[in-house]
Amino acid sequence: MTQAPYPAGRDSRASARHTPGTPCWVSLMVHDMTATQAFYGELFGWDFEPGPAQLGPYVRARLDGRQVAGIGLLPPDRHLPVAWTPYLASDDVDVTAETVRLCGGTVGVGPLDAGEVGRLVLGSDPSGAVFGVWQVPGERGDAVGGRPGAPLWNELRTFETANVAKFYASLFGYEERRPEPGGAGAGEEAADRVTLCLDGRPVAGILGAGPALRHDGGPHWLTYFEVADTDAAVERL
Repeated sequence: MTQAPYPAGRDSRASARHTPGTPCWVSLMVHDMTATQAFYGELFGWDFEPGPAQLGPYVRARLDGRQVAGIGLLPPDRHLPVAWTPYLASDDVDVTAETVRLCGGTVGVGPLDAGEVGRLVLGSDPSGAVFGVWQVPGERGDAVGGRPGAPLWNELRTFETANVAKFYASLFGYEERRPEPGGAGAGEEAADRVTLCLDGRPVAGILGAGPALRHDGGPHWLTYFEVADTDAAVERL
């Protein structure tokens, strides 16, 4: 969670959600959907509606009547880490899936149709971090953003940034922005950090955590959700 003021241009940020390469959705696969819905409903004020049948047991979380995230059920025999997965927008998910393979990534699920919500792929980058790609049909774009309870930022934790940043840049043409030596954010903790940008607009981050990441579940994406008051949100945990 992170506390953020309401910045200027919230509407423009929402309109850019489906620009190719922009995070446009987040999804969480869990072992207990009832408990998960209760937790996030209390924390963020979400309510829930059934999701596409093609995705199995799945619900769409809503905030003020608009979609904000997805929650699905892991099969009982799948002992996978429970973590939020960001989906990156694409104009052609089939082409993006082939590019993932050509650039050293893996496609684990899809491309497949998910009913009226579009077409998607679930894969992993060369370091093993799982991410999704989503092709949204037409002008559909009712996912909410820019308010408490909505996803605010996605960051990849990986071993080192150089090679994995090249992978994502090959998929979506990101520009890489790194901390300037001696500038803000250039301390030891941020020494291997890159911001992925589209047309100068930051859309996601990558942090190289080194070998210590092996003790934290390996490379993975983190999703940060916006709150009006971080301390108050922590009290509700």
